[in-house]
Amino acid sequence: MNTNGQGGFSLIELLIVVVIVGIVAALAVPSFQRGIRAAENGTAFATLRTISSSQVGYFSQNNRFGRLSELNNASNQVFGVTAGDRVIRGRYVFEMTPANPTDAELRDSFTISATRSVSDDTVYKYELTHTGEIIQILP
Repeated sequence: MNTNGQGGFSLIELLIVVVIVGIVAALAVPSFQRGIRAAENGTAFATLRTISSSQVGYFSQNNRFGRLSELNNASNQVFGVTAGDRVIRGRYVFEMTPANPTDAELRDSFTISATRSVSDDTVYKYELTHTGEIIQILP
């Protein structure tokens, strides 16, 4: 405290507080980003499970599996936004292999992949087959 009765913080005290806040931010931001990635991956996995259930219902009604656009339209776009033969939900792109399968191909099987569409980060890719099994392909 100054002798003239004015109180306040010294420059050193302010610098120490700024350094502490910086350290806390440096520790918190990567953890926050990992949490966001984990939530996105969980959403993609849950969407693939929902697609698998929809495929079972579609097969029982049509004697073949459905294309992504057909499933998404039948379920009021619940899987995401249809963009041609793909469905986009958040940072994930869902697509079938082959991209536009024939009805004959869809009588036997299907493969749908979900790929995280962020170029500056680790690529995450999951794959769903007609067996209902979801496999993590990448990383």
